[in-house]
Amino acid sequence: MEMTRKQEGFEAEKLFVLPEYMQTELSRSELTRDLYVSDIGYFPRAQHHYRERPEGSSSHIFIFCSEGEGWIEAGGNQTIALTPNHLAVIPAATPHRYGASTHAPWSIHWFHLQGSHAAEFIRMYGMDEGPVHLPAFAQSEFKDVFNKCYILLSDKTYSLPIHTHVSQSIRQLISSIGISAVGTARDKKREQYLEISIRYMTDRLAESIRLPELAKHTGLSKQHLILLFNEETGIPPIEYFLRLKIQKATQLLSLTGLSIKEVAASIGISDPYYFSRLFKKMTGSSPSAYRSIPKG
Repeated sequence: MEMTRKQEGFEAEKLFVLPEYMQTELSRSELTRDLYVSDIGYFPRAQHHYRERPEGSSSHIFIFCSEGEGWIEAGGNQTIALTPNHLAVIPAATPHRYGASTHAPWSIHWFHLQGSHAAEFIRMYGMDEGPVHLPAFAQSEFKDVFNKCYILLSDKTYSLPIHTHVSQSIRQLISSIGISAVGTARDKKREQYLEISIRYMTDRLAESIRLPELAKHTGLSKQHLILLFNEETGIPPIEYFLRLKIQKATQLLSLTGLSIKEVAASIGISDPYYFSRLFKKMTGSSPSAYRSIPKG
């Protein structure tokens, strides 16, 4: 059930709700089914604005506060304030309620997204972790894309090509915001964990390391560390360590006169036959063939 404290709307408001049958069509279209706008609006100085959805919404809700203040309570968490130039996201199926401040009611641009890619964007950039301040250029981009999409949807409600264009525009907007604002702090932390792990590996190329000790040194669980490496490098941490070893071996083969057995030993591999197989698997050449290839 949804409760509204103000029924008559707001002066100069913008509001568009996609007809049900168009939502069905977009959910079936290959180019829009993964992400499309079902509702979009702008409420200026929205005094007494209030929404409550105890069961959550079927859509992912994006709310950008451009002026004034408001508050949001979602998923049973404590109430948070939404202040100017901040974006908040409420994932689908999350019980919530929100409203405008009584002393300085907010002005908000908002839209509802459907589709599995919307959920993936929110997860990727951590957009459900709390309101995020948008830099000046991101604020401008948000309003510009919002206004263009609103006009297109209002003027050509029943055009599938228009909805496809709006879908792509919103997709690019979310990616841009995620990279420029939302992802910054989170990505920095991830980069720090990655750097700690790789530095630990680099300092121990002549040794063998195991996943539990690497995870303990990094300060992450084994599962989290594997996920981090898979997302950032495309391979698990131990395989990354082996690639670092082979990279070191290519340098030794090119720059020194060490034998293949000595090169293998220098990167912590006692069996030269295993080293040769591993080297060829990762480089496409045997150690001796690689050494004979002209460099530079």
